[in-house]
Amino acid sequence: MHADRTSTTRFSVPVDAALRAAGWQPGRWDIKQAEVWADTLRGHTSPAGHQHAVFPAAVEAWAEFGALHITAQGPGRGLAPAALHLDPLHGLHMARTLGDLGRALDTEVCPLGEETDSRAVLAIDTEGRVYALDHTGDWYLGPDIDHGLATLLTGIEPVRLTPG
Repeated sequence: MHADRTSTTRFSVPVDAALRAAGWQPGRWDIKQAEVWADTLRGHTSPAGHQHAVFPAAVEAWAEFGALHITAQGPGRGLAPAALHLDPLHGLHMARTLGDLGRALDTEVCPLGEETDSRAVLAIDTEGRVYALDHTGDWYLGPDIDHGLATLLTGIEPVRLTPG
């Protein structure tokens, strides 16, 4: 009798496979790189004076998943699965946009990376909730990084935050 792997791992089988193929493994923790990103974002001010919020939920997500190029390992459910590059510097010049989203949601929002094909910026808030921002609007991907990655990598339809 073989065990159902979905009940014994943190991620569903396709998400776990995509993460491992990208070089992630349980316990991955590159706090040095996360701190470099935090310093870079904190040190950046837009021409109009906007700055990034940096907070523990973002730094923890970067430490565990930062720098990974993740490609889904199969077809999507509702949408094509996204290919991701988890590098917050993709959102370096989005301080104003992320600040606006944070104010709208009554939180702070920090960049997480991007969807490689659509160039949608991925972001995380102080509670660890994950979002995508693209030319069509702002999207809620899940209550934490695990759910956000699952939404993106399995093609689950995200929830639109902004009117269409």
